[in-house]
Amino acid sequence: TQPTLTYNRIGRHMSRMVKTRITSVLSPWLANVEVGDVHQIAVSHGEGRFVASEKDMQRMIANGQIATQYVNDEGQPSYDIRYNPNGSDYAVEAITSPDGRVLGKMGHSERIGTHLYLNIPLEKDQHLFEGGVNYFK
Repeated sequence: TQPTLTYNRIGRHMSRMVKTRITSVLSPWLANVEVGDVHQIAVSHGEGRFVASEKDMQRMIANGQIATQYVNDEGQPSYDIRYNPNGSDYAVEAITSPDGRVLGKMGHSERIGTHLYLNIPLEKDQHLFEGGVNYFK
């Protein structure tokens, strides 16, 4: 089977803020962040669990295609539902195509603004759109 998105482990829609860590910057979309940066990202989905065979996961890891992972308060990838709300394999939140030009992610990086999430600490802007626009223009 191919890597895919499927139903969350909890079996229903969920919506909340989560921490994600940048794990690869081999994509123009990620030109304005560094490996290890942690962001608070809004997630809202019912079918957001990333699943892949071990062979596919190892290939994507070796190619630097795992862009971001759900992480705990210590910045470590986690299977704990408090941090990985859909139960994604390897805590994957975002992947890229082999050439990095396509970025697929579950978090809603567009849901940011000056007066949003004022009570939520950490950086929320991943500057994805600036990276993509600068590359593709």
